[in-house]
Amino acid sequence: MRLEHLQALNLARAERRAVVLVTDVDSGAQRLVRGEDIGSDVLADALDAALRAGKSATIEHDGKSYFLTVQVPPVRIVVIGAVHISQAMAPMAKLAGFDMTIIDPRTAFATPERFPDVKLIAEWPDVALPPIKPDRYTAMAFFTHDPKIDDPGLIQALKAECFYIGALGSRKTHARRVERMKAVGFTDEQIARIRAPIGLDIGSVTPAEIAVSVIGEIILALRKKPLRAQTAAPAGSKAA
Repeated sequence: MRLEHLQALNLARAERRAVVLVTDVDSGAQRLVRGEDIGSDVLADALDAALRAGKSATIEHDGKSYFLTVQVPPVRIVVIGAVHISQAMAPMAKLAGFDMTIIDPRTAFATPERFPDVKLIAEWPDVALPPIKPDRYTAMAFFTHDPKIDDPGLIQALKAECFYIGALGSRKTHARRVERMKAVGFTDEQIARIRAPIGLDIGSVTPAEIAVSVIGEIILALRKKPLRAQTAAPAGSKAA
């Protein structure tokens, strides 16, 4: 590996930026493709798939073999609201390999006793989030039902283009949320990135079931695997 490529990989790691080192298997020629440049690359589809999988792989393109060395930042989950759903979700996130942080200014809720072995920040989101620096490899979930707590975090999540943004609440609650986000200048397209009601539609009722649905939706957003129900049925067939 050339020194300049190694330096670029180290810099990307420090800045939490995705990058792929493309190696021509036959010639040994190498080039770096940054995550933000993938769309214009001749190997765009393969590079995108590799980044979403987070795994290095050998691919074939136009009769040539390439090895893709994938470097992606560790995926983080930031939860706003130290509630029962968060308590159930924390061990699930750890099992799934995600680093999870919980933010809630309400010190009666945000206690180490309720959240052992979890990074807990008892601050308002507009204070707690800037040092965390949410990015495209950050998922954010909002559980408080309180606009004073949720909205500052939502604004930062939308600005940071987090790959997943989900918020608890009914459709009426979300409609009011949409109006508030419009009032601070976000477009319909930006606001549409908020998944509400939060979580996959699996009929979840209990905090643990809702936590399962949210973790599942985060993984779906990260890997971009379509649900069977979203896959077009073959001609002449009927959807179940």
